Amino acid sequence: MEAPEQIRPRQLADYLEVLTKAVFQSGISWRVIAAKWDGFRAAFAHFDPETVAAFGDDDVERLMSDQSIVRNRRKIEATIRNAQILLDLDREYGGFRAYLRSHPSFDETVADLRGNFGFLGDTGAYFFLYVVGEPVPSHKEWMAAHPPRTRPAKRH
Repeated sequence: MEAPEQIRPRQLADYLEVLTKAVFQSGISWRVIAAKWDGFRAAFAHFDPETVAAFGDDDVERLMSDQSIVRNRRKIEATIRNAQILLDLDREYGGFRAYLRSHPSFDETVADLRGNFGFLGDTGAYFFLYVVGEPVPSHKEWMAAHPPRTRPAKRH
């Protein structure tokens, strides 16, 4: 599998888009998300954080019936909360990039991202930081430190 394309975020919407992709890819094939991504852009107002943060119950219901996206209520609601958190951190730190760079290490950045944003685990945080061009360990180093979890065999 090829590494995801990196971007240079120019606005908060860029961060929210990558964050949302990380959220929706969790537990789902990245190919499914990639195939529906244009639908996500339209459904989430091109990831404008102010607009998404203002979504209410009617918007959640609209998104739950939108076949152009993956309809997972918890992830939709997390995306709306994540937009508000992104705005709050942007204001608090004088820029979202300043927030990302306020941590003394990669691991502390990941821990803070996981603590702040819904539906973001270690893999999603690594993906997010890599795609937005923040310093991350090599994939090989990261995988050695975070081996995939295996599920125990089911008892019959």
